[in-house]
Amino acid sequence: MKLSKKVVLLGHFGVGKTSLFRRFMDNEFSEEYKVTLGVQIKKKLIQLPDGRELSMIIWDTEGHSISIEDTRKSYLLGSHAFIYVFDLTREETYATLTKDLEYLKENYIKVPARVLGNKLDLVNEKEIRRQLTEKNIPFDGLTSAKTNKNVESFFLDLAEEITK
Repeated sequence: MKLSKKVVLLGHFGVGKTSLFRRFMDNEFSEEYKVTLGVQIKKKLIQLPDGRELSMIIWDTEGHSISIEDTRKSYLLGSHAFIYVFDLTREETYATLTKDLEYLKENYIKVPARVLGNKLDLVNEKEIRRQLTEKNIPFDGLTSAKTNKNVESFFLDLAEEITK
Protein backbone atom coordinates (compact mmCIF):
# COMPACT_ATOMS: atom_id res chain seq x y z
CA MET A 1 0.00 0.00 0.00
CA LYS A 2 1.44 3.37 -1.03
CA LEU A 3 0.99 6.20 1.43
CA SER A 4 0.57 9.83 0.43
CA LYS A 5 1.34 12.76 2.75
CA LYS A 6 1.22 16.52 2.21
CA VAL A 7 4.03 18.60 3.76
CA VAL A 8 3.97 22.41 3.60
CA LEU A 9 7.05 24.63 3.76
CA LEU A 10 6.36 27.89 5.62
CA GLY A 11 8.37 30.90 6.73
CA HIS A 12 9.38 34.42 5.84
CA PHE A 13 10.48 35.37 2.35
CA GLY A 14 14.13 34.70 1.51
CA VAL A 15 14.79 32.02 4.14
CA GLY A 16 15.56 29.32 1.58
CA LYS A 17 12.29 27.37 1.37
CA THR A 18 12.58 27.01 -2.40
CA SER A 19 16.26 26.11 -2.15
CA LEU A 20 15.46 23.36 0.37
CA PHE A 21 12.57 22.23 -1.82
CA ARG A 22 14.78 22.03 -4.94
CA ARG A 23 17.66 20.40 -3.04
CA PHE A 24 15.46 17.65 -1.62
CA MET A 25 13.26 17.09 -4.65
CA ASP A 26 15.83 17.39 -7.48
CA ASN A 27 19.22 17.58 -5.71
CA GLU A 28 19.76 21.02 -7.27
CA PHE A 29 20.84 24.39 -5.91
CA SER A 30 20.99 27.81 -7.54
CA GLU A 31 22.51 31.04 -6.24
CA GLU A 32 19.82 32.99 -8.14
CA TYR A 33 17.05 34.21 -5.88
CA LYS A 34 13.58 33.91 -7.34
CA VAL A 35 10.53 34.88 -5.32
CA THR A 36 7.91 32.14 -5.08
CA LEU A 37 4.51 33.44 -6.10
CA GLY A 38 1.67 31.36 -4.77
CA VAL A 39 2.76 27.77 -4.31
CA GLN A 40 4.89 25.21 -6.12
CA ILE A 41 4.00 21.55 -5.62
CA LYS A 42 6.03 18.40 -6.33
CA LYS A 43 5.95 14.85 -5.11
CA LYS A 44 8.77 12.48 -4.33
CA LEU A 45 8.55 8.75 -3.81
CA ILE A 46 10.37 7.66 -0.67
CA GLN A 47 11.20 4.12 0.39
CA LEU A 48 10.64 3.86 4.15
CA PRO A 49 12.90 1.62 6.28
CA ASP A 50 10.03 -0.84 6.84
CA GLY A 51 9.61 -1.33 3.08
CA ARG A 52 6.53 0.84 2.59
CA GLU A 53 6.51 3.56 -0.05
CA LEU A 54 5.56 7.14 0.71
CA SER A 55 4.53 9.68 -1.88
CA MET A 56 5.65 12.87 -0.13
CA ILE A 57 3.85 15.84 -1.66
CA ILE A 58 5.71 19.02 -0.77
CA TRP A 59 4.15 22.44 -1.08
CA ASP A 60 6.66 25.28 -1.36
CA THR A 61 4.66 28.36 -0.37
CA GLU A 62 5.34 32.02 -0.92
CA GLY A 63 7.02 33.67 2.06
CA HIS A 64 5.22 35.93 4.47
CA SER A 65 6.62 39.20 5.71
CA ILE A 66 4.75 39.81 8.95
CA SER A 67 2.73 36.85 10.18
CA ILE A 68 2.02 33.27 9.22
CA GLU A 69 -1.64 34.28 9.27
CA ASP A 70 -0.91 35.94 5.89
CA THR A 71 -0.52 32.45 4.38
CA ARG A 72 -3.51 31.37 2.33
CA LYS A 73 -5.62 28.93 4.33
CA SER A 74 -6.12 26.75 1.25
CA TYR A 75 -2.38 25.97 1.26
CA LEU A 76 -2.57 24.66 4.82
CA LEU A 77 -5.72 22.52 4.62
CA GLY A 78 -5.16 18.78 4.48
CA SER A 79 -1.53 18.98 5.61
CA HIS A 80 0.15 16.11 7.40
CA ALA A 81 3.13 18.23 8.52
CA PHE A 82 4.47 21.76 8.42
CA ILE A 83 8.11 22.73 8.11
CA TYR A 84 8.68 26.26 9.37
CA VAL A 85 11.96 27.49 7.88
CA PHE A 86 13.98 30.42 9.19
CA ASP A 87 17.24 32.01 8.08
CA LEU A 88 20.07 31.54 10.57
CA THR A 89 21.63 34.82 9.41
CA ARG A 90 18.49 36.98 9.80
CA GLU A 91 17.04 37.17 13.29
CA GLU A 92 13.88 38.89 12.01
CA THR A 93 12.93 35.61 10.28
CA TYR A 94 12.54 33.88 13.63
CA ALA A 95 11.39 36.80 15.76
CA THR A 96 7.74 35.69 15.40
CA LEU A 97 8.51 31.97 15.48
CA THR A 98 6.84 31.23 18.83
CA LYS A 99 3.70 33.14 17.84
CA ASP A 100 3.59 31.47 14.43
CA LEU A 101 3.97 27.99 15.96
CA GLU A 102 1.17 28.75 18.44
CA TYR A 103 -1.06 29.75 15.52
CA LEU A 104 -0.37 26.45 13.76
CA LYS A 105 -0.95 24.40 16.94
CA GLU A 106 -4.24 26.18 17.66
CA ASN A 107 -5.61 25.96 14.12
CA TYR A 108 -4.12 22.63 12.94
CA ILE A 109 -4.18 20.64 16.17
CA LYS A 110 -3.11 17.23 14.89
CA VAL A 111 -0.53 18.44 12.36
CA PRO A 112 3.10 18.37 13.54
CA ALA A 113 5.13 21.51 12.90
CA ARG A 114 8.90 21.13 12.62
CA VAL A 115 11.28 24.07 12.74
CA LEU A 116 14.30 24.22 10.47
CA GLY A 117 17.11 26.78 10.56
CA ASN A 118 18.62 27.14 7.08
CA LYS A 119 21.83 28.65 5.63
CA LEU A 120 24.13 26.77 8.01
CA ASP A 121 26.96 27.27 5.51
CA LEU A 122 27.00 31.00 6.41
CA VAL A 123 27.39 30.66 10.20
CA ASN A 124 29.43 28.82 12.80
CA GLU A 125 27.27 25.86 13.81
CA LYS A 126 28.44 25.67 17.41
CA GLU A 127 27.96 29.42 17.92
CA ILE A 128 24.51 29.55 16.28
CA ARG A 129 23.31 26.59 18.38
CA ARG A 130 24.45 28.45 21.51
CA GLN A 131 22.70 31.68 20.43
CA LEU A 132 19.43 29.94 19.55
CA THR A 133 19.45 28.07 22.86
CA GLU A 134 20.14 31.26 24.84
CA LYS A 135 17.23 33.01 23.07
CA ASN A 136 14.93 29.99 23.59
CA ILE A 137 14.40 29.60 19.85
CA PRO A 138 13.03 26.10 19.21
CA PHE A 139 14.44 24.19 16.26
CA ASP A 140 14.34 20.61 15.05
CA GLY A 141 17.24 20.86 12.65
CA LEU A 142 19.86 23.07 11.03
CA THR A 143 20.50 22.74 7.31
CA SER A 144 22.28 24.19 4.34
CA ALA A 145 20.45 23.86 1.06
CA LYS A 146 23.61 25.09 -0.66
CA THR A 147 25.94 22.37 0.67
CA ASN A 148 23.13 19.80 1.18
CA LYS A 149 24.08 19.45 4.86
CA ASN A 150 21.33 17.66 6.83
CA VAL A 151 18.66 18.24 4.14
CA GLU A 152 18.00 14.65 3.07
CA SER A 153 18.14 13.28 6.63
CA PHE A 154 15.71 15.94 7.90
CA PHE A 155 13.09 15.14 5.25
CA LEU A 156 13.54 11.37 5.63
CA ASP A 157 13.17 11.60 9.42
CA LEU A 158 10.00 13.62 8.92
CA ALA A 159 8.71 11.03 6.43
CA GLU A 160 9.14 8.30 9.04
CA GLU A 161 7.48 10.42 11.72
CA ILE A 162 4.34 11.21 9.72
CA THR A 163 3.82 7.61 8.63
CA LYS A 164 3.81 6.07 12.12
